[in-house]
Amino acid sequence: MNYESILIEPVLSEKSNILREEGKYVFKVDFRATKPEIKEAVRRLFNVHPVSCTVMVVGGKPKRLRNRPGYTSTWKKAIVRLAKDEKISIFEGV
Repeated sequence: MNYESILIEPVLSEKSNILREEGKYVFKVDFRATKPEIKEAVRRLFNVHPVSCTVMVVGGKPKRLRNRPGYTSTWKKAIVRLAKDEKISIFEGV
């Protein structure tokens, strides 16, 4: 698995903005990716030094489309903590 396909997109929400101030960045990642692969992808793509990685599976929510019940897709979320005084410039708008 190449590093560009591991990180799908950043998660931009109120909670992720609060975590970013603490040096933690939230990403939607490939379901097959492991913690070491995610850390290595962040290190290579953004030239930073990740310290830890927390991974969780976000379950699908029940939804309805034209009165038919269904669920949204289940996805995997990773919270990556960087070394002190490091930032990802893309998130900071620099």
